[in-house]
Amino acid sequence: MTDVQKANLLNEILPHVAFDGWSPTAFSMAVQGLDMTMAEAKEICPRGAVDLAIAFHKKGDAKMVADLATTDLSELRFRDKVATAIRLRLAAVDDKEAVRRGTTLFAMPHMAADGAKLIWGTSDAIWNALGDTSRDVNWYSKRMTLSAVYASVVLFWLGDDSLEGQATDAFIDRRIEDVMKFEQTKARINDNPLLKPFAGAVGRVLSGIKAPGRHIPDDLPGIWKDPK
Repeated sequence: MTDVQKANLLNEILPHVAFDGWSPTAFSMAVQGLDMTMAEAKEICPRGAVDLAIAFHKKGDAKMVADLATTDLSELRFRDKVATAIRLRLAAVDDKEAVRRGTTLFAMPHMAADGAKLIWGTSDAIWNALGDTSRDVNWYSKRMTLSAVYASVVLFWLGDDSLEGQATDAFIDRRIEDVMKFEQTKARINDNPLLKPFAGAVGRVLSGIKAPGRHIPDDLPGIWKDPK
């Protein structure tokens, strides 16, 4: 029942977010609109509007994953699969102003950790949906790289007023191309006879880094084991 009530609160707060942001004022108006008491609402959302902003973001992630599952990616290069996932994530947004207000909220110093966790969660959802099976340091590097790409795309998209988002589409392609160049550079370093000893030493150290388990607290992003 709590999930339904949170969904109702989210739907109720959205019209107010455009004017008041994800704020206590907007939360109070949503509560009043549903004829709830503040005590009842705080049982559902202890952090008030912040919890609803987080729910709004995760709702977009869930829609992106569902849409990606019904999209034919078989003929696409991997970079194009990633680009498609990012575009679907943007398309999952039904209230751009709510994203703008959320970006402002999570840019505040005391909210930065929550914002970073949400961006990471989006990147993780994309990689998992695309079938990523890495369980070593690559698990982290993939998500770190995609998090940087997605964050920059969102900021660009928020200011894009081009026809049908054409400028954003081009920006996505450029950012992914930059990532591919970085990966190609890493491959060349690993194959360079002069740099192989150094790369091998680094690789042995990094081999102790493992992806997190499936059921761990949110504040523990991974583990490190001595490769010896």
